[in-house]
Amino acid sequence: MKRSEFQAAPVKHWSALTLSWLAALWMGLLANWPLWQRMLTLPELAGAKGWGFIALFAGMVIALHGALLSLLAWPRLFKPVLLLCLLSAAAAAHFMGAYGTVMDPTMMVNVLQTDAKETRDLLSLRLLASLLLLGLLPALWLWRRPVAPQSWAKRLGLNLAGFVGGLALMVGLAMSSYADLASTMRNYPALRYMINPLASFWSLGVVAVESHKAPAGPPAVVAADAHWQPADPKARPRLLVLMVGETARSANFSLNGYARPTNPRLAGLDVLSFRQVSACGTSTAASLPCMFSHLGRSAYLDHGADQENLLDALQRAGLAVLWLDNQSGCKGLCDRVPHAHATQAAGATPLPPGLCEGGECLDMALLHDLDTRLQSLDAQRRQRGVVLVMHPMGSHGPAYFKRSPEGQKPFQPECRSNALQQCPREQVVNAYDNSIVYADSVLAETIGWLERQKGFDVSLLYMSDHGESLGENNLYLHGVPYAVAPKEQTQVPWIVWLPETSAQRYGVDSACLRRQLDKPLSHDWLSHTVLGLAEVRSAIYRPEWDLMHACRKAP
Repeated sequence: MKRSEFQAAPVKHWSALTLSWLAALWMGLLANWPLWQRMLTLPELAGAKGWGFIALFAGMVIALHGALLSLLAWPRLFKPVLLLCLLSAAAAAHFMGAYGTVMDPTMMVNVLQTDAKETRDLLSLRLLASLLLLGLLPALWLWRRPVAPQSWAKRLGLNLAGFVGGLALMVGLAMSSYADLASTMRNYPALRYMINPLASFWSLGVVAVESHKAPAGPPAVVAADAHWQPADPKARPRLLVLMVGETARSANFSLNGYARPTNPRLAGLDVLSFRQVSACGTSTAASLPCMFSHLGRSAYLDHGADQENLLDALQRAGLAVLWLDNQSGCKGLCDRVPHAHATQAAGATPLPPGLCEGGECLDMALLHDLDTRLQSLDAQRRQRGVVLVMHPMGSHGPAYFKRSPEGQKPFQPECRSNALQQCPREQVVNAYDNSIVYADSVLAETIGWLERQKGFDVSLLYMSDHGESLGENNLYLHGVPYAVAPKEQTQVPWIVWLPETSAQRYGVDSACLRRQLDKPLSHDWLSHTVLGLAEVRSAIYRPEWDLMHACRKAP
């Protein structure tokens, strides 16, 4: 036998451009399965013609990703780039497919602001499987392919050819069915944020650019003229608790007509529940800063610059302000006022056993040792009035079952998983409704604490930051772009507790307020209602957005 017969077979070398296009093909076809699934449900794309358009659109997605990856098909660069793209595409495919989310800029802000506890609730075996099958395995295969050496000039020429060819193919496919493409994108704009993984990187870039545009230094001053002007300087100071969110949708409040008794304790108290309230956004990152702005949603979305907020105005007027958090933070709202987290004990009294486990607290922890927190505020400010903001965990998903203690789960069986799509929908609703019942209990206990504060005229406002989807139209959680968001994500509860003694002190006609329960309202009204209740005067105050203004009795 000849010696040459024992020589190893020559190693096949691959072109970096070929591997990049193979990755584009893999991601375009497989990692975009939520996009293809969504498009198949569109009535306009039913039948053979619709299937043909979806196939054409898939070709456009592959061509676009191939063109962009061609520019990066350099031997020492493209493998790390493909690894990042494949893993990002696999993760995005999981979340879009499991919860019906899209990768728009608002969602990327949510991703960037997610803390360790929220991340832990999102981990699941399905996420691991997606990362492994759609991301890691193809990435390992690509990583092991040896790359053929080529001169710099030849590589540049081939990469440019791949880029131009990909763009030409995409434009050609688009022009071949332009009418259908334009109509589909116009009627379903959220589809563009499901193109995976390009949408994630595009949205991340938008967030980075917007963040870079923000001027350096402190936020612009708002309400420089804010001052406290009580109707009766000799009256008792006011104590207002403002509980903000979390993730409560109006449709599941029995106070608003829901068939289940999700508000058993509040139903026995003299509270007002306003039924037609629209949120500023569909996520905490979008809604919370907007709620505390005096601008209103439309102007807030256009203003761009970083500004002070309601809490700054209250503090400038000389009131005592405290933000208590049991969430992932105040999104910068409380940076310039006293603030604390529920896990931080107020005094020497430790938190009761079982209230906080694994670094996460049930919302009743917000009430622990609250008298000590109140007394720790500046005494001179306390004599003018106190605004205590509570930011509870509320009904934050997907682990709804964690939001209520074992002894307070009236609706059974409940979904005990964070993979909501794997549970029967009625179990998902049970877990969510149990969290609403617990929120009802927290609100009732807060009202009980307020009733014991004899040195103040007291009141409470509760308003959710956004709603939640519980499987309607195969959507879960929240964060759908506002223009196409379902009402389950945009309609939120607003509950007011104003005891008659406080109503008289504030000069508010309670009967008049009750006649406003079905009045269309929005987050725009919150800041101005608080300014009115706190007796803070400023040029930013708009009486037409003060819930109490129309019902105030003439002096």
